[in-house]
Amino acid sequence: MKEITRINHIGLRVSNLSRARAFYEKLGFVFLYGPAGPEPIAVMEHPSGINLNLILNASAPTLHNVLMDVSEKYAGYTHVALEISDVDAVVSTLKSHDIEITEGPMNFPGGTSLFIRDQDRNVIEFHKVSK
Repeated sequence: MKEITRINHIGLRVSNLSRARAFYEKLGFVFLYGPAGPEPIAVMEHPSGINLNLILNASAPTLHNVLMDVSEKYAGYTHVALEISDVDAVVSTLKSHDIEITEGPMNFPGGTSLFIRDQDRNVIEFHKVSK
């Protein structure tokens, strides 16, 4: 469909707004507002224009991500990939905030990726496109 112009936002279900807000602020996201609406949600935005809707209705933090950490594979979105300009700088920033790199950096034909988990075990990929 030619009318689609870009991704508007990423919706992430989280269990605790203050923990989620603190985590995503370490990645450079800025809190805009929330909780708001019937779900409810809180909205954060990165200076790059990436918008997160934190859906504030997860029952409790979990030890496992049902889409990633169990042997049976369920349909669904498994992660978000954020494009980056400098792998070493991202690694340094993550380490300075005590955010564990769960996989990588690893090289693929299209570039280099590394993965982290947020406070609710949602997977985030940082991807540097190779030229």
